[in-house]
Amino acid sequence: MPDEGSIPTGGPTATVSPAAPAPAGPAPAAAPSGITGRQALYLGVGVILLALNLRPALVAVSPLAGTIRADSGMSAAATSLLTALPLLCFGLLAPLAPRLGRRLGMERSLLATMALICAGTALRLLDSVVALFAGTIVIGAGIAVANVLLPGLIKRDFPARAGLMTGLYSMSLFGGAALAAGITVPVQQATGMSWQATLACWGALAVVALVCWLPQTRARTRVSADAARQAAHPVRGLWRSPLAWQVTGFMGLQSLSYYAAAAWLPTMLKDAGMSAGDAGWMLSFSSLLGIAGSFLAPVVVGRRLRAGTLVTLGAVLCAAGFAGMLVAPVGGAYVWMTLLGLGQGAAISLALLFIVQRAPDTRHTAQLSSMAQCFGYILAATGPAVLGAVHDASGSWTVPLVVLLVLLVPQIAVGWGAARPRHVSGR
Repeated sequence: MPDEGSIPTGGPTATVSPAAPAPAGPAPAAAPSGITGRQALYLGVGVILLALNLRPALVAVSPLAGTIRADSGMSAAATSLLTALPLLCFGLLAPLAPRLGRRLGMERSLLATMALICAGTALRLLDSVVALFAGTIVIGAGIAVANVLLPGLIKRDFPARAGLMTGLYSMSLFGGAALAAGITVPVQQATGMSWQATLACWGALAVVALVCWLPQTRARTRVSADAARQAAHPVRGLWRSPLAWQVTGFMGLQSLSYYAAAAWLPTMLKDAGMSAGDAGWMLSFSSLLGIAGSFLAPVVVGRRLRAGTLVTLGAVLCAAGFAGMLVAPVGGAYVWMTLLGLGQGAAISLALLFIVQRAPDTRHTAQLSSMAQCFGYILAATGPAVLGAVHDASGSWTVPLVVLLVLLVPQIAVGWGAARPRHVSGR
């Protein structure tokens, strides 16, 4: 069976063509020319540290939302905007990331993303609603650029281990989110800090990543002069590629499902009779299971199961979780959160892996990542509001859960298209 993580890289005018089968057995570890095994290890650790910072500063707002509202006097709508704004930043700023990467270089651009996260968390220390929103936008901008550039870095520097590195990357995303959801309130309660200081604490993790990533900016770009000239030009015609739109559709639909569910699942459980504390823990528990799903899915692609099969399996797990919430939301909560965590974790890691695998080279990866995340996160930003509106109109959580179930059907359809071992077209 072909290893879909081993698609050969092509030239700047790659077209949609079948990928060559990989040799039997695991592919040997490989690093770009000029990188030693130790340098590749340091780079891999740097990628994990960067990825760990792409969710905590945002997720930490949700557990403190009640405290923030009570202290600042903000309305519920204004508080929910703190969650929606970053997603809009992810989508609206994604097209700028490849341009920034070409101008500054990938390593320096990623260093700048950590600096933005540090600056945004520092802004939140100020006792001002304006500063809170400004800091959130700055953090969202930093994460938006890193979201787009990291898949390109994996494509460039870990071509023979794209599945493993994508698994570690997506696992770190879920790990950071679970950490923030689980310990933000306990840290505040144990230290007696204000909510501003508690939110700003997550900037320390960004400082660690910034310091550890700094040596990478001194490394020379490990590409030929011809490749460097090619990388200076954006990919054109990608939006006319059906495969690129399938990758984008899968990214968007799985993101919409994840963020809509994450926004309302605790409320669904509370409305069903669960305590607020237990309902919040259930969301953290789901994120913890997401770590396993996000790591395993890209690692087994092509070795144990085909990518299309994993797309379906992830959606089936989510469907079982949503269906369980319809039947016995409180009694089977641990089962439903386990299924959702595994299914959603698999989906996000596959979405990231498709960006890496369906692009023939680093330049196409950056542009495909930009396209998929631009449309994907803008679509995801609408999810919580639409699901809330459906609940208000119907008066129960039954119809919103049915909507989430129905959306899994087109997710499977575009996922199978994105799973085909081909390359996007563009020049």
